[in-house]
Amino acid sequence: MKQAVIGLVAGDPAGVGPELLEAALNQGPQAEGVRIEIIGDPSSLDPGHPSREGSLRAIAGLEEAARRALSGELAAVVTGPVSKRHLHEAGFEFPGQTEFFAARAQVANFAMLLTGGPLTVALVTAHVPLKNVAGLLSTAEIVRVGGLLARFLKQRGITSPRIAVAGLNPHAGEQGDLGDEELRLIEPALPLLLSENQGVSFAGPFSPDTVFWRTANGEFDGVLCMYHDQGLIPLKLLGFHDGVNVTLGLPFIRTSPDHGTAYEIAGTGKARPESFLSAIRLAAELVTRRK
Repeated sequence: MKQAVIGLVAGDPAGVGPELLEAALNQGPQAEGVRIEIIGDPSSLDPGHPSREGSLRAIAGLEEAARRALSGELAAVVTGPVSKRHLHEAGFEFPGQTEFFAARAQVANFAMLLTGGPLTVALVTAHVPLKNVAGLLSTAEIVRVGGLLARFLKQRGITSPRIAVAGLNPHAGEQGDLGDEELRLIEPALPLLLSENQGVSFAGPFSPDTVFWRTANGEFDGVLCMYHDQGLIPLKLLGFHDGVNVTLGLPFIRTSPDHGTAYEIAGTGKARPESFLSAIRLAAELVTRRK
């Protein structure tokens, strides 16, 4: 049987990505029928000192990974950490890697998901300023991303996923006293989510200050979050060293470690590889299940 290939991209060569990738190579994908391959130049470049040259190299790695994944050469892509600011200064026109891969795949129905420790969270809005979140939320977007989250949980073998929907405001709005987005946008999404995702339980909107504790203690399999930090703060608190970022909705699998470039420790040997290894293991798991 032909082996499925997972492509590894180092990310910013001035960050910790190259050394984490090297550590990953020593352990492999840990899945039968899957092999890993390096995409682009994985070598370090002046660790701790980002540059335009390094950003251009990171962009070239992403372009090669997207091209090969879309051609069918790669079953999955695992990307190392990059600096969005430095990529933008080098001409990268996307908010982040999530949006880049969606654009290259010409996919509109995509979302950002994080999983690690006891939590799995999907984000209705992602790389946007907090002040813009309320204006970007809609019932249709909540339903769309909730469906992607349900599909991911089923892909991981959860036959009847239980999904909690987080509110936007403190105390989930207190019935409109602390904001009306729950009443106007989130509550109307619940019956639509239930009708469009058979066998999946959706409940909420729940107060954001309790829903993650309830999920971490086994009441739910995932949380549908309204904005970036709502999901990432608890995820990183409980699963900092094994958190994985997943782009939902692509025709191929894409994961990445859930941390940044860590320029301050690049090249010192202090970077921990667990998140990068978890990203590879999850990619291998999803590839194997898809096969």
